[in-house]
Amino acid sequence: MRLIAFEQGGRAALGARLGDDVVALADVVPGLPAEIPAAIAALNLPEGAAALAAKLEGAPRRPLAGLKLLPVVPRPGKIICIGLNYVEHAKEGNNPIPDYPAVFFRGHTSLAAHGEPLLRPKVSDKFDYEAELVIVIGKTAKHLTEENALSVVAGYTCMNEGSLRDYQRKGAQWTVGKNFDRTGSVGPEIVTPDEIPQGPNALRITSRVNGQTMQDSNTSDMIFSVPRILTILSEVMTLEPGDIIATGTPSGVGYPRKPPVFMKPGDTIEIELEGIGILSNTVEDEV
Repeated sequence: MRLIAFEQGGRAALGARLGDDVVALADVVPGLPAEIPAAIAALNLPEGAAALAAKLEGAPRRPLAGLKLLPVVPRPGKIICIGLNYVEHAKEGNNPIPDYPAVFFRGHTSLAAHGEPLLRPKVSDKFDYEAELVIVIGKTAKHLTEENALSVVAGYTCMNEGSLRDYQRKGAQWTVGKNFDRTGSVGPEIVTPDEIPQGPNALRITSRVNGQTMQDSNTSDMIFSVPRILTILSEVMTLEPGDIIATGTPSGVGYPRKPPVFMKPGDTIEIELEGIGILSNTVEDEV
């Protein structure tokens, strides 16, 4: 199943994409909460995906092309990001292979939807692209193990975890360089685990800038696998429905290239994950 967030009557709504059409889930799930994190919890994903799919048969549809898409979870409770999580990416930046993940947070104002322009901020031109697999949490969880961790995953999506490299390095924490308004994008849809039989750590992951491939790797190169990430994070904090976790980017980013390659106005950036889809955004200057 493929779920999207879209604007309906000035509010965020959750829908299921069926080809070129969308079914608003509030039309087929009585009492579905309006807030998307609560709606994700009510759908009981991933176990509830099959039952939900059955309810979509014969439901009223609307064209996908006529909808304004939103980030797949417009206001997540937590946006947790993992840094330096691919072996070759750590090497390209001359960083040691970590024995514990680098963890930082983003705010929801830093996110854009699929098709929405990213903003290069006034104060920096060192705007780097980063293709990432994102985990969307479906159930409240604490103290997971690697054996049961995937049972709380509602689905997966794509992210361009855009970074302002100069601001990222202004201090010991990366937070400032990762939180300029509308500098990262997430989407276009949440893909439930049943659509990815090979699992999250066997997916080709690529990024393209104006059609040129810049990153081309596989999530098998992760230092900390998806189950391991969930186990480590849930040791520290309670994971809740609608939380999203960006799992790090592979090698091929812009800053270590000679000369460096940064996103600029007029560029089109595509992030593609095998079995999940293509996230596409243009870039424009902040006004």
